[in-house]
This record gives sequence, structure tokens and C-alpha cells, in this order.
Amino acid sequence: MFPPEQPALPALTRAEGELIDRYLEAVDQLGRINPARGDNTYAALRAAQALASKAAALRDALTLMHQRGERELHSRTLARALRILDGERRAARVTLPPADC
Repeated sequence: MFPPEQPALPALTRAEGELIDRYLEAVDQLGRINPARGDNTYAALRAAQALASKAAALRDALTLMHQRGERELHSRTLARALRILDGERRAARVTLPPADC
């Protein structure tokens, strides 16, 4: 039995794909830093150190888009790509856990 097939990513420019990848990397680091979800200061410290380079890469991706004349973010398309790439679960790590935990 094969696992269910993932939906295809929407058509993205190379710069949009780079933006999505860099954004998710930054979100992953923020999730590791979240003091409401972590239990290890060293891991949070390492994630905070990595966040600086991830944020710079995200900035560079947006700068490239702007320089290429891509002035608009197509939020519906980008949101679809984020959902397909498990962005909702990854971004949820940045928020507070439910109060009943």
C-alpha cells in the first residue's frame, strides 16, 4: 500500500521557491527557540544562533525578488505552497501550546 500522494506544488518562480524555503527555515528555528515548547537551553541557544543566518537568507531572497521586479507577493499561491510543505505544523511550534498541557 502506498502513502497518499501529496498535492503538487503550485507553479512558483525560482525566487518565490527560495522565499518559501528560507521562510520555513526561519520558522523552524523560531519553533526550536520557543520557551513554551522547549526544555533545553543549549538547543534554544543553538537555534537562536542559526536564526540570524536564516533571517539573512530570507532577507536575501526577498531582495532578489525585488531586484528582479517581482513586486507583489501572490499570497494565495504562496499559502498553498506553505500548506503543501507542512507550513501549518511548522508554524504552530512558534505559538503557545494549549493551556491544558
